[in-house]
Amino acid sequence: MIKRQEELIKNMTDRELLFHLMVTQSLFLLISIILGFIFFDRAEDFFQLWELSWESIAVGLLATVIVLLIDLVIMKWAPKSWYDDGGINEKLFQNRSLPEIFWMTLIVAFAEEILFRGVLQTHFGLFIASLIFAFMHFRYLSKWLLFATVLFVSFFLGVIFELTENILTTIFAHFLIDFVSAVQIRFQYLKNSKGDGRDDEEDDKSV
Repeated sequence: MIKRQEELIKNMTDRELLFHLMVTQSLFLLISIILGFIFFDRAEDFFQLWELSWESIAVGLLATVIVLLIDLVIMKWAPKSWYDDGGINEKLFQNRSLPEIFWMTLIVAFAEEILFRGVLQTHFGLFIASLIFAFMHFRYLSKWLLFATVLFVSFFLGVIFELTENILTTIFAHFLIDFVSAVQIRFQYLKNSKGDGRDDEEDDKSV
């Protein structure tokens, strides 16, 4: 099943991949709204989770640095086959402009954090919400290191939410982690394209 899904994704065009991503995140938001009405007694209880402050930004930035450093260590010391997702993320981001990457990763962070941290973790706890988040990325199950990394990030963001009780902190961290990783994919693609001697003027203009 996992291999079949990977093949389906690989055969999608850029537009189809973007459409699939937006549909998935819209579904997450819809589920969040429905579950929010069910589990939150008052709207105020949900909005109390949102507090914009310098502390929330600083904690989110620190969390991002920690995750990216761990990711850097993994890419440096682990065989590529252990963390290779089959080129799915590369296909999703390598041809995107920076504004597109910004909005895509922001939407993903916003939708997923509201559902998994704001709704599920608030009512079912850190363990259940983090496990559901990790298993939603089931295409990583065939690569133990990839799945372990996603599981760690899920629990890590969950712990941060437990400590801060602020969903803006985890949204900010989630967004930065995805954005930096996606930009890295984009610029690595441009670098490889130039190294292969291909004319990449259009790609340069889109960045």
